[in-house]
Amino acid sequence: MEKRTLNQAIWSIPMPDRIKRLPISPTGFPVPWFVAWLDGVPDFRVIGPGKLVQAVNRKLCWVCGQPMGVHKAFPIGPMCAINRNIAEPPSHLECAEYSVRACPFLSNPRMRRNEKDMPDGHREPAGVMIRRNPGAIAIWVTREYRCVRDGDGVLFRLGDPERVLWFAEGRAATRAEVLHSIETGLPMLYEPAEAEGPDAVAALKKMIARAEQYLPKET
Repeated sequence: MEKRTLNQAIWSIPMPDRIKRLPISPTGFPVPWFVAWLDGVPDFRVIGPGKLVQAVNRKLCWVCGQPMGVHKAFPIGPMCAINRNIAEPPSHLECAEYSVRACPFLSNPRMRRNEKDMPDGHREPAGVMIRRNPGAIAIWVTREYRCVRDGDGVLFRLGDPERVLWFAEGRAATRAEVLHSIETGLPMLYEPAEAEGPDAVAALKKMIARAEQYLPKET
């Protein structure tokens, strides 16, 4: 098998032992466990067959595929920190931290999703996907979550966090960066809530107020 080396852009990022055991893509990035391999090449946009069920039933880390412990780490955008729903299972904290520093989409606010020429059979994740790059990412560390059916898929509803770590551009995010991400993303939550009615809007406002306690402090 051809030997691959890490992409130069991520050489300086400390790599946890669990990540070191992952295969390296032709472009030089560690390939998360959940990724589908198509014709011998990883497609980072696509979840491998059966991986979601395996991760849930066997309590495996979404990134490295190894057993989880008591704490579960969910890399999420600010809108998910408000409604506490996400379409992907949890990871080890160290795997989640490496992901938000090394993943081009999570670490580069200017990066856009590449949805060109998606493979046949690709399925959209459960819930209503917000396709923008949020610019700020939270790692929501909790002991509890529950699976909720959503059509043909499943959403993961997050329990109260023991801590929340915020990142932007692969480093600790400022409060201003997180607030900007929230302000620019809220219309995407308000639109469906307003269509549903006053009760939904009131419930959304309560979720926004609840999330404020987990934002970065002023520096």
